[in-house]
Amino acid sequence: MRYTFRLRPGRQAQAALLAEWGSCRWLWNEAVHQQQAGRRPTVCRLSKLLTGARADNVWLRDGSQVAQQQTLRTYMTALGASFKVEGRGRPKPKKSKTAPPSLEYTTRGFRIKDGRLCLPGKIVVPVVWSRELPSEPTSVRVYRDNLGHWYVSFVVRRERTDVPEADLPGIGVDWGVKTTATTSDPAFDLPHLGHRKRCAAERAKAQRKMARRHRPKGQAPSKGYLSAKRQAARIEKRAARQNTHDARAWAKRVVDHHALIAVEDFKPKFLAKSRMARKAADAAIGACKRNLIYLGVRAGRKVVLVPPAYTTMTCSECGTRTKERLGLGIRIFECAACGYTADRDRNAARTILATAERDRASADDIRHQIASFRDRGSVRSELGIPAQQGGSSMAPAVGRR
Repeated sequence: MRYTFRLRPGRQAQAALLAEWGSCRWLWNEAVHQQQAGRRPTVCRLSKLLTGARADNVWLRDGSQVAQQQTLRTYMTALGASFKVEGRGRPKPKKSKTAPPSLEYTTRGFRIKDGRLCLPGKIVVPVVWSRELPSEPTSVRVYRDNLGHWYVSFVVRRERTDVPEADLPGIGVDWGVKTTATTSDPAFDLPHLGHRKRCAAERAKAQRKMARRHRPKGQAPSKGYLSAKRQAARIEKRAARQNTHDARAWAKRVVDHHALIAVEDFKPKFLAKSRMARKAADAAIGACKRNLIYLGVRAGRKVVLVPPAYTTMTCSECGTRTKERLGLGIRIFECAACGYTADRDRNAARTILATAERDRASADDIRHQIASFRDRGSVRSELGIPAQQGGSSMAPAVGRR
């Protein structure tokens, strides 16, 4: 598990962290350059790269070797995931103005003394402890967000808690915009909460301040512009945190009561290029789907990703598929074969559940999803799930027969 806390670095500690990040970012960009030049990086090549770079550059030797090694290991993980996960891009160079600082240390690169985090280079940073660590941390990640706040994330071991038995057999989840999640059971629907819409006026006011205080290209931004920019980012992040909190609470409620969770494998990325981009971002479908899969896998539930093709056109009662597509203006589904009538999204959710119950969802349609879940390194790291130790049989069957 990851336990995240707020850091309060002083000026000297913050300058030292940024200098450390500069050396790690240089190594990352050098590895990307080698990959773009046609030399595919390997563990041996990256080790030689680090050894030669530290021998030729004094400023690299001043930095922590542990953080630099972890940066190259992270690059290898990202490069391997780009080959295994379909549609994932290769690692790109990190620019100093856009890439957020992020440093990783193993057990021999940090220690906790008197409630403070001690890093190489005599960097001592106070930690805002909101809870106790359940065990000694095995690694740590120090990073900064877009508001300039520093955080530390400890990787610790926690005793596994027994999940109560599910009192309901299964549920199907269909994603939408008007209603974020429509399920086969109306009691577990997630309505459109609209946190970003409520913050729109306040965010627009801050953005107008940014526009008025913007200087021509080539001139340094003013303090007023940076202040308005931070204010707009703070408003946006508050709405994002509200969406994440509500998605996590809803996902936990669904996972606690259902043994089978059939999720529409909907990718809302294309909606960002449509006229529904603002409302789709406010619906936070990605956060809901990510938390539902994460909590379902952790609890040992059977989570099945069902392809969204033809779920709206198929009757959940008799399985008959309509001959023509249903327009977005048609909100009621009517089956010409059996006469079944229901809400369009409700019928799709029941069709998704019926598909998962018939085990048709583990066929060729989502074979790539099954393969990605069997790969412990890439998808589990994205979801924040620790890898299984010793080949334990406690791993849930995700989309399997």
